[in-house]
Amino acid sequence: LAVSGLPASALELELTESMIMGNPQDSVAVLSQLKALGLTIAIDDFGTGYSSLSYLKRFPIDTLKIDREFVRDITEDPDDAAITSAIITLAHSLELNVVAEGVETQAQLNFLREGGCDQV
Repeated sequence: LAVSGLPASALELELTESMIMGNPQDSVAVLSQLKALGLTIAIDDFGTGYSSLSYLKRFPIDTLKIDREFVRDITEDPDDAAITSAIITLAHSLELNVVAEGVETQAQLNFLREGGCDQV
């Protein structure tokens, strides 16, 4: 940031769920330091690894990204629809932004829009 002159608020770091859950205590400390610099932080592939809701509330994050694995069949698979809806509700309850990855059809977009997903 110092070399480029980029404002910290313009940089979002995207970390996979499995990466931060490998050592959650250290991740909380490092993410807190990065957040203190003004960066925004996203957890990618949420729901595909070893989610720990107790740590999710401790991580200083801004965004949860729903993996395309859940988005692909949300209009045909009630389980994927339920998981996706639950992630959106959970994220919003924690005042997090939600991004759905892999949106390819209008039906998927409509489902996510109706469910309150922030970005696709």
